Amino acid sequence: MSVKLAVFDCDGTLSDGQAGVVNAMAAAFAEIGAQAPPRAQVRRIVGLSLPQAIRQLAPDLSDTQQTAVVQAYKDAFRLSRENGSLREPLFDGMADLLRRLHSTGWMLGVATGKSDRGLNSTLAVHGLSDLFATLHTADRHPSKPHPSMLEAAMGDVLASPETSCMVGDTVFDIQMAVAAGVRAIGVSWGYHEPAELLEAGAEAVAGDTAELERLIHG
Repeated sequence: MSVKLAVFDCDGTLSDGQAGVVNAMAAAFAEIGAQAPPRAQVRRIVGLSLPQAIRQLAPDLSDTQQTAVVQAYKDAFRLSRENGSLREPLFDGMADLLRRLHSTGWMLGVATGKSDRGLNSTLAVHGLSDLFATLHTADRHPSKPHPSMLEAAMGDVLASPETSCMVGDTVFDIQMAVAAGVRAIGVSWGYHEPAELLEAGAEAVAGDTAELERLIHG
């Protein structure tokens, strides 16, 4: 029997972490005395690994300055998690969708630009950790859209590309899926526009979790 695998991005797909990302980015740039990029520009890089995101946001900073921003971002995000100010609510219907997929035999995974610590914390806060069979983050892989995370996820559960899908809200997610040879399904509630996701290779873009469930089942 073929293993069915659905891999999800985290920020912008499972949970709404925009405020935390924007606030941590502002604090990180302030730490080195630089002007933070506009919110709209920060939204565009969510999903990339942090060093690559900083390179895109601030290409004119020196390597030393970019490294300092990366560390300051990590520090600011960790502080917000520790002091209780971080809010990363799940999108409407997402928890129930994940539980239904899990109960009907789907293997579930996450492929995200977050750190291991950040992902594990987010899943634990929402009581979702036990639903996932495979978790892959930017700590252990090249940045999206490299297919490494998806390839590792399929290897973990012995799934094939033909029976796997990737669900994401950015073109980086869709391009990763295309590179790995798996079905690419977009969601409309994240950081990139539906038209961009379709142009990048998404087979469809879900407008809500009910539609997403239908698309995953094919």
